Amino acid sequence: MVSAPGVPSSAGLLMLGPMRQIVIAALWLLTHLSTSASMLNEIATGPWPLGLERAIRIPEVNTLTEAKVTLGRRLFFDKTLSRNGELSCATCHDPARGFSNGLPLAKGVSNEDGDRNVPPVFNRVLGTAQFWDGRAPDLETQALGPLFSAKEMGMDEALVIKRISGDSHYRDLFQRAFNAPPSLTNLAKALACFQRTLVSGSTPFDQYEWGGLSDALSVEAKRGLQHFRGKARCSTCHIGTNFTDEKFHNLGAGGADGMKDPGLMRVTGDLRDFGRFRTPTLRNVSLTGPYMHDGSIPSLKEIVLFYNKGGRNNSNLDKEIKPLGLTEQEVEDLVSFLNSLTGPIISVPVSDLADDSP
Repeated sequence: MVSAPGVPSSAGLLMLGPMRQIVIAALWLLTHLSTSASMLNEIATGPWPLGLERAIRIPEVNTLTEAKVTLGRRLFFDKTLSRNGELSCATCHDPARGFSNGLPLAKGVSNEDGDRNVPPVFNRVLGTAQFWDGRAPDLETQALGPLFSAKEMGMDEALVIKRISGDSHYRDLFQRAFNAPPSLTNLAKALACFQRTLVSGSTPFDQYEWGGLSDALSVEAKRGLQHFRGKARCSTCHIGTNFTDEKFHNLGAGGADGMKDPGLMRVTGDLRDFGRFRTPTLRNVSLTGPYMHDGSIPSLKEIVLFYNKGGRNNSNLDKEIKPLGLTEQEVEDLVSFLNSLTGPIISVPVSDLADDSP
């Protein structure tokens, strides 16, 4: 019998006295359950937030139900989904850090750096292709990527199913959600359903723009909004209420002036896509640094200065990336505006997620 991560083996417990066996097992169980309970409650629930459009994309093959979301939520925070039992999805996608990890790159079970910065997973119900390079067409496919990456959670299919099937609570949750025993396909569907409930809006900007509160933004942030839509041309790519065009661009960021990581080209095979990465949302951008696909830019001010210089030139540089000529004050104003895009990240009820896709 294999013990759960962090629990003494059966043989180890037998070497102890009966009372010590009970005490140690009880202490572990209390610690494990209290940790799991607190983690599961880290994300608040609430209605659809102010300022966020409802251009929702939900595949017909994975309709949303509360049972699937409940299962997906538990899976998202469960460290037994990693080979060493020490990492969960929420380890990298930390709710307290805007569902990122606060590091330049992902870090997995071997404590080895991953290849790219951790993108946040909220508002992906509004998105199209997933990951920085768009290699996953949907959240169901995306959910399995980190699970089986040797640099991330390091699992294999047999081990995942063995651990999940060995848990009576999981067997019950899968039965309720899918009327079937645990499977990899349904695990991915449940994680995708939970992620689709994660949305963020109701920021000071939204209160100003949509709520009619003129004092929700500072004077500096209001000027920054004008620059964002005008001289700085940020809204060329960071458009819509989720502040992203969901397209792919080469900015000259990262190693070799943006030509180190192939980005989208690895998916399309087209040399013109070398170094192109998906435009991230700017919502909660104050929480999700460091920035760019490789985490190479540490602060919001340095991001604005990078764009102000026109990125870094290379053969695939996006045609919209040009020097901006912003003054020092205009740079500070833009940073103030970007900070105004910070708001609560919540899990909305299934009833708020009507499928508005064509």
